[in-house]
Amino acid sequence: MSVVYLLVIGAAAGFLATRFMRLNLGVVETIAIGMGGALVGGLILRALLWFGGLLAGLVGAVIGAMVLIWVWQTYFKR
Repeated sequence: MSVVYLLVIGAAAGFLATRFMRLNLGVVETIAIGMGGALVGGLILRALLWFGGLLAGLVGAVIGAMVLIWVWQTYFKR
């Protein structure tokens, strides 16, 4: 996976996840959450569904980013 692909998917996933979770973050934080979500959710979703491609990566990245946002809000937000 190229860095540009990871940035594009991360930005899209982070944007969608932050909008679904009603969280306002900066561009860097949004992309970082999306990239983390892409790594976590994309790998889990592909392993569970045996379904590859861009759509599975985006869906998995959004789900992973939403999980990371939930963990951050639950355990690390003061």
